[in-house]
Amino acid sequence: MSRFEFKQVDVFSRVPLKGNPLAVVLGADELSAERMAAFAAWTNLSETTFVLAPRDPEADYRVRIFTTLEELPFAGHPTLGSCHAWLEAGGIPRGEEIIQECGVGLVRIRRRGGELAFLAPPLLKSGPVDASLVERVRLGLGLEEGVILRAQWVDNGAGWLAVMLADRAQVLALQPDHSQMMGLAVGVIAPWDAERDGDAAQFEVRAFISGDGMPEDPATGSLNAGVAQWLLSEGLAPASYVVSQGLTMGRAGRIQVEKVGDEIWIGGSTVTCIEGTLNL
Repeated sequence: MSRFEFKQVDVFSRVPLKGNPLAVVLGADELSAERMAAFAAWTNLSETTFVLAPRDPEADYRVRIFTTLEELPFAGHPTLGSCHAWLEAGGIPRGEEIIQECGVGLVRIRRRGGELAFLAPPLLKSGPVDASLVERVRLGLGLEEGVILRAQWVDNGAGWLAVMLADRAQVLALQPDHSQMMGLAVGVIAPWDAERDGDAAQFEVRAFISGDGMPEDPATGSLNAGVAQWLLSEGLAPASYVVSQGLTMGRAGRIQVEKVGDEIWIGGSTVTCIEGTLNL
């Protein structure tokens, strides 16, 4: 049994317990993949990460990301949460930006005003979703015919497909039947109405991972990165906007999206809730 520095952080929130929790094991180079997977299943969080020495000479650190079921090549809130934990533990980046190495390659992370943001990675799968799969999603979400306005693959490593509804209230009212969406990662998005909903955010999002230990994710960086690439490419969102996520779970996640030139950055706040030593 070995001892490791451990942190549990809350991502996409300035307030503890209102974002998306992440377990981070630092200096985890001696752990096997099997041991990592077992610990991730034990935490029962949407993701657990393990921070390692980089293999790529351009990277500041390497991270492996596990859900309760599998390892992911990339995920958003684990990227920001792991970077936050690494910096808090004394990590010093080589340059102005932090460079994270993970399954999809190198991910750029920047610091601005006390928040972190990652550069949205290229989509591994994009374009329209087959009509039969959209119908499966519609039934799984319990929606009437015609309620799904658009559907698009927005997969940057986590397998996401996204559907758009007309109204925020429709998103918040969803009570999905996960048995009909097993094996799918489905994001649902709708715009806020400024007069009715206010201006604290411009879109409402929910993220469903049917079959996972956490079937709904409270604040999702990878999904929102993929959705941003979709919306911005089709002129469906402004160059800078805020996403609200997690309300039905008692959370208040806020994801910042900003397009700078050809780059799309996904950011937000992270706060440390637990830190100590892990015996594993």
